[in-house]
Amino acid sequence: DDVMAFTQFALEEGWGDGLPLIPPTEARVRRFLGQNNRYPDEVICQLPPSDAECTVEKIAINAVMAGAPAQSLPLIIAALEAMADPDFELFGLNATTAPVIPLTLVNGPIRNTLNIPYRHGCLGGAPSTSVAAGRAIRLIIKNIAGQEVNVTCQTTFGSPGRVAGIVFGEWEERSPWAPFAERRGVNGDAVSVYGTMGTQNILDTTSQKGPEFLEMVGKSLAYPGANGFSPAMPYAEMMVAINPVWAQIIHRDVPGLEDVQELIWKHASIDANHLTTKHRAQLENQNRVIGGRVYVSVEPKDVLVVCCGGTGGLHATGFHSFGSCLTQTRAIVPGPEHHS
Repeated sequence: DDVMAFTQFALEEGWGDGLPLIPPTEARVRRFLGQNNRYPDEVICQLPPSDAECTVEKIAINAVMAGAPAQSLPLIIAALEAMADPDFELFGLNATTAPVIPLTLVNGPIRNTLNIPYRHGCLGGAPSTSVAAGRAIRLIIKNIAGQEVNVTCQTTFGSPGRVAGIVFGEWEERSPWAPFAERRGVNGDAVSVYGTMGTQNILDTTSQKGPEFLEMVGKSLAYPGANGFSPAMPYAEMMVAINPVWAQIIHRDVPGLEDVQELIWKHASIDANHLTTKHRAQLENQNRVIGGRVYVSVEPKDVLVVCCGGTGGLHATGFHSFGSCLTQTRAIVPGPEHHS
């Protein structure tokens, strides 16, 4: 039951991530499960590359080790169910040379119940148990799905996000747009998982109008080495987080969200001549050079816009896509049946 001793033991056994782990004693796991109405042997999904059965008990063990609160289990389960969807392409995400990780975006009242950050410092730095929930998901990917660096995973550099994950909420109360999950057909408490290469800060201290902000955001997203410009990727989504101050200005000047997406998409492109000759030729063979330009996303609808972050303005965040992962959204439900 000694944290440091167990942490060392877990590292030797291949279960740890390098940070201290809480020993998942039978009493702790039982207490965690006792606060949820799921059967321990219930199989939630199978996760590649191992395709091992991901049971509620296995999830609970990893969540206890990560220090995640018992109340976060439904959120973790929903995220895992979303990642297990074939269209999310978790096998490629887990095995690739890229540093890609599943980002988990949270909508609904559960943001406040679980203290999921969606205001200042929502992507890191705001004290929150969501960090432990994100870490639980990462431990599950390692210990159940079987993602092991230089064995089943050929990632070249990896990412800090592969330790704690990326879990944050949308600031629905300040957003001029409908909640992201609602736009995708799921109302209330929900998670959306998106395969991201990490976070890209976008600074703009000069723009005053909506189209100007969108131009800066779009142009900042367009760099030749992004996966979206790779001939190896037939398509790529692009998620962009807009702070609430910018979001209100953008909505004032560009009321339609589809128009917002199209403006970002239009500017998130590069002159095909900016690419190497071979790179351009490969994209031309795929009919991806349009009017002499190449776009990071195939269509404007693939630009995914969310509202979150602090009220200081000045910044947006880009989340570049792995390319073959299609965002999945799932409702967060307490379980198959309620205790009376």
